[in-house]
Amino acid sequence: MKSTVYICKQIRLSKWVALLLVLYGADSYAQTDTTKNLKEVKINSSAAPKVQTFSPAQQVTAADFKRYSAFNVADAVRNFAGVNVRDYGGIGGLKTVSVRSMGANHTAVLYDGVQLTDAQNGQIDLGKFNLNNVQEIALYNAQPPEICMTARAFASASVLSIKTVRPGLSVDKPYQVQLGLKGGSFGLINPYLQWQQRISDDWSFIVNSYYQKANGRYKFKVDDDASDTLAIRKNSDIAIHQVDGALYWAKSDSNRFHIQFNYYNSERGLPGAFIYYVNNSYQRLRNEDVFVQAGYERVFTNGFHLLLNTKASRGYQHYLDTSFVNTKGELSEHYTQREIYQSVSLAYRILPEWEVSYSSDGSVADLKSDVYAYAFPTQLQLYNVLATDVTLGKWHLQGNVLHRYIGQSVKEGKAPPSRSAFLPTVMLSVQPFNKQNLQLRAFYKRIFRNPTFSEEYYYTTLPRVIKPEYTNQYNFGFTYSKVVNSLIDYVTFTADAYYNNITDKIIYLPGRSAEIPAVINLGKVDIKGLDVNLKSQLNLAQNCKGIFSVAYTYQRAQNVTNPSERIYLDQIPYTPKHLLSANAGVLYNKLGVYYNHTFSSVRYTSNNIPEYMIPAYNISDASVVYNFTYGKLPVSLSAEANNLFNKNYSVIKYYPMPGRSFRLTFQLTI
Repeated sequence: MKSTVYICKQIRLSKWVALLLVLYGADSYAQTDTTKNLKEVKINSSAAPKVQTFSPAQQVTAADFKRYSAFNVADAVRNFAGVNVRDYGGIGGLKTVSVRSMGANHTAVLYDGVQLTDAQNGQIDLGKFNLNNVQEIALYNAQPPEICMTARAFASASVLSIKTVRPGLSVDKPYQVQLGLKGGSFGLINPYLQWQQRISDDWSFIVNSYYQKANGRYKFKVDDDASDTLAIRKNSDIAIHQVDGALYWAKSDSNRFHIQFNYYNSERGLPGAFIYYVNNSYQRLRNEDVFVQAGYERVFTNGFHLLLNTKASRGYQHYLDTSFVNTKGELSEHYTQREIYQSVSLAYRILPEWEVSYSSDGSVADLKSDVYAYAFPTQLQLYNVLATDVTLGKWHLQGNVLHRYIGQSVKEGKAPPSRSAFLPTVMLSVQPFNKQNLQLRAFYKRIFRNPTFSEEYYYTTLPRVIKPEYTNQYNFGFTYSKVVNSLIDYVTFTADAYYNNITDKIIYLPGRSAEIPAVINLGKVDIKGLDVNLKSQLNLAQNCKGIFSVAYTYQRAQNVTNPSERIYLDQIPYTPKHLLSANAGVLYNKLGVYYNHTFSSVRYTSNNIPEYMIPAYNISDASVVYNFTYGKLPVSLSAEANNLFNKNYSVIKYYPMPGRSFRLTFQLTI
């Protein structure tokens, strides 16, 4: 908003200058019969980044991916405050995101507004999603600011929203083709293609094809080993083929429809834990996932806003361990999960400052497996949300009540009882002064996480009585944004203190046999933390800009279940107290040079004692990007060095991360 005020002032100044020039020109014309050509004056202003005022939000766009040396969605979000990416190492290792120490199951991942789901494990592997078709990624604590959205988007502690590229073509340029090739360390080869096509004034489509292959053989040093001996990661190869596309119809911005598909196929090795040079993993994993989703949005002139979304998905997984000791000499498990989903949302703007909405979602998911004594569960979920958004002077308030129902049936054994709950959310922001630079914000949200199919049924012949996790979230913070002067384009600063209280925390404990439940409710966890973000852009010289950003997180996530237990007030597993990320870059004409740094303090795998400690780490990445035209065709070249100083570290104990690696990218746009 400040940048808008600044631009308006410049426009008013320009008008006065223009008027004086006209008067001066008229006077000159009366005296002489000559004309003068005035030099063109260009007024440039860089707008400050968008700052969400209701609930904490952080965004990264396609223009930033190379700046952060990001290869997939997990890499792109690791610089967000409050985010802890759990990486099991290697090119194809599982990558999940935990926000504010809540765990990956509490983060909903939206793909163009519709949630990606995994009824089996409840966690979305962010390493599966490449960035070639991604326009923007945003993380919202609590929920996105819109109230006309799917009801399921209201039902998580945080939301990671992925927005894909939409064609922006014209009659003069009815198509666009992007060809790219990435290659690098550990045998990486990654060709990709994107084709955008304008069919008519209303219709267009986009298709993406992506292939990735790597041997994943990287050197590393074993934890707790004082020698200089290096080991080589084995059985970490991966081959991925992904195809996605969408067909768009848009009569106008207020009347549009789209249908999308996404196909993902991968075959990879699972290198497993590496403990004192013992690396005998023979595990393989194959995935074949496909989903189709469609959406229709209509904003009527009478104040109504309609949003419809439909989705059908199928996921197949084959796990194979040829070293498993049994009569077959191997362990081979197959899983197939399916889901059908429908959402309707209707909003109405009663007054210019007051909007209300109602959203209703329903989904049916099932899971089939050849695991011993499996239950073959089917799950029905219903979501209904009433929401309101109102502005009263300097106050902006938003509230909603979510009703969630979960019912299950099984073919074998006994299903858990159905569950139903009303869950409220209240958010507000206020502008304390007349200037809009500073805004205060706060929210309260109550949600619950239901146990996944794996937690309830995996390898058990007796019913597991597992309660859902209930969470109360509290947040108070402020945002400050200012366009400064000709040297400093802008400065934005946000800080949020939060408190999360979790009851009946679900944890996994290996059991002695299949009959003994291995998943239990731990008890209570208290999470207190602080997230801080700072961003700025500088004008260093003519055609030369500097970009700088810092994100810091402090989090104290403690087990507060039983004061008599040894783990009472311990930091919960794999949760660092301090996270810091910094990014700086210089953009000169067509050349950009960037440096990225991440720091994580120590973590513990169990009790907070030295033998369970995972050391802290500092990791640096660097990238160089050069954009130019060959003839009339845009070309982009980039070079990246990850783990620049070849640090030995692990995010998950016994899962070593790669050392120094390099990646080159060539992209041509036709």
